[in-house]
Amino acid sequence: MVAEAAKDPGRFLNRELSWLAFDERVLALAADPSLPLLERLRFQAIFASNLDEFFQVRVASLLDRVAGGVTKASADGRRPRQQLREIRAEVGRLTDLEEATFLDGLLPALRAAGIDLVDWGDLDEADRNWCALEFDARIFPVLTPLAVDPSHPFPYISDLSLSLAVRAQPAGSEEIRFARVKVPSLLPRFLHLPDSDRFVPVEQVIAAHLHRLFPDAAIVSVDAFRLTRSADLDLDETEADDLLAAVETELRRRRFNRAVRLDVTSTMPTEVRTLLLDELELSDDDVYAHRMLLGGADLVELVALDRPDLLRAPLPVVPHPQFDAPDVDLFAAIRAQDLLVHHPNHSFRSSVEAFVTTAASDPAVLAIKMTLYRTSEDGELLQSLVRAAEEGKQVVVLVELKARFDEQVNIVWARRLEAAGAHVVYGIAGLKTHAKTVLVIRDEPGGLRRYAHVGTGNYNASTARFYEDLGLFSADPSVGDDLIGLFNYLTGFGTETDYRTLLVAPHHLRTSLVALIRGERGADGGRIVMKMNSLVDPQLIDELYAASADGVRIDLVVRGICCLRPGVPGLSENIRVRSVVGRYLEHSRVYHFANGAGPGRPAAWIGSADLMPRNLDRRVEVLVPVRPAALRTRIEDMLDVLLADDVLAWELDGDGRWHRVRDRGGSGAFESQMELHRRTMQWT
Repeated sequence: MVAEAAKDPGRFLNRELSWLAFDERVLALAADPSLPLLERLRFQAIFASNLDEFFQVRVASLLDRVAGGVTKASADGRRPRQQLREIRAEVGRLTDLEEATFLDGLLPALRAAGIDLVDWGDLDEADRNWCALEFDARIFPVLTPLAVDPSHPFPYISDLSLSLAVRAQPAGSEEIRFARVKVPSLLPRFLHLPDSDRFVPVEQVIAAHLHRLFPDAAIVSVDAFRLTRSADLDLDETEADDLLAAVETELRRRRFNRAVRLDVTSTMPTEVRTLLLDELELSDDDVYAHRMLLGGADLVELVALDRPDLLRAPLPVVPHPQFDAPDVDLFAAIRAQDLLVHHPNHSFRSSVEAFVTTAASDPAVLAIKMTLYRTSEDGELLQSLVRAAEEGKQVVVLVELKARFDEQVNIVWARRLEAAGAHVVYGIAGLKTHAKTVLVIRDEPGGLRRYAHVGTGNYNASTARFYEDLGLFSADPSVGDDLIGLFNYLTGFGTETDYRTLLVAPHHLRTSLVALIRGERGADGGRIVMKMNSLVDPQLIDELYAASADGVRIDLVVRGICCLRPGVPGLSENIRVRSVVGRYLEHSRVYHFANGAGPGRPAAWIGSADLMPRNLDRRVEVLVPVRPAALRTRIEDMLDVLLADDVLAWELDGDGRWHRVRDRGGSGAFESQMELHRRTMQWT
């Protein structure tokens, strides 16, 4: 039966529908009455933001395949057109659920709590007079009406921009004309009315004052719409003599990428919708009509209100105990033993940032080498690298210019680092560098010593406050030597490198993971626990199926996309899949094998790689072993806590449906993120 199942594409779940299933789990938190109200509103906004990205990336890719005549099916057997049909149906269902969650749940609850999102039609004369003053002072000067007529072509509509479609009849004319008014993103989405926490959408204020923009015309209709464009870069790295300049050029061109979705109000007249679809070269299948406000991601503005009674109290962040002293010698602490940090419970600033900042100012440090995928715009960490380069240290930074949505920030930092004298490189053509590594070379009495940090998360102090991630600090010579080889590979001619300790993609990470999975099949007490963001790769899924058939117990904690079907008789009855969705974004990748270091000898790796074809074959990724027994025990404890969660956890069934654990008989008393925070406090 296993052999027959291995030939059936139905053994895989569809990647795109699995992404949408994750978004539905996020939306479920917005409807959860046990959460504080503004936390629920935050999840509502995250749902909308995730859906925006889904269209920018995944739907755009499928549309490109259809336009290019590609009919090749995905691993689950669906062709591009079929996937688009199923996506449309599922997004339609989720949109209905989103609107019910907001209109029937959150909106009345906000009003009861004294936060009122009001329509223009509900304002009294005093409120309207105040809005008129605000319009004159802050809004009117930055608006630009763009008429459409024979001398004015249809205007360019930017990605994720909110606009008003205006039909107006000029004085003395029988013709009804069309114009577009963009709602500038520099304006707040909601105007805060005086004397209370009441808010009116800014587009409604603009709509009410269109006579100021069209003084000699009668306004016939006005309707909001919002456009989504593809976020892909059309970049041929092999033809680019200057990758940085090529990426900058493509970023400018991306503004004009194809439109992939049109969101409109449900009351928009048919003739206006038809005009927009024709001008934007979209079809009826690309338009989504809404009862609620467009651009739900903007609701995050209201989460920033000073209402601590409607938010969870932030959990305290603590330094790692070995880094917690005013005169601590970070290098001595790392030299004494490998150190494991768990963010956001452990402070990013007093660990990762302090490691780089200390290295930058330490006279004994000769070189700092680092990979950079995503970072904050004003990060202290990169400021330290700039200072180190200016002081003459050898600073090498691999900047990934193609990190989607962070390209511009990375370009800015690349130029600043180059101007300071750092060696900035952009990696290997055809590969993204996604690894999270820092290597410090220090001149010590016994000779040059290498200090390393290998992590699961980006070097970004902002996201480190709410992304769950792990990082290992080590002075192990084998780790340092492997990182030297990695950086030589990235900055040299890209030749093959032998690694003693690290598992590196695209070199041998795939084959190493296959060998580790197969090793559990031939061992007593075979056991695999993996934690990741996404599980998509068909070969690795088939290896897990085969291990399950041989009796290996497998637990997978997959935050987002999962294409594996668990619990299917004859295929995967020994595999359990769960997802944990809570206040922190579960971001760490952990791979634990009960016999990974030999029979009866467990082994664990952490790092940057998910189990997706892109991570294993088209990216530079690094996993590092967690060797000290005490640290490996902490990894095992963390995995056990996640597998025991009955508050934040969901479980996947063989039909591809996710079920909340606490809705299936769980006590709802054991929340993994709170428990792991408590244990981190005990470690300190």
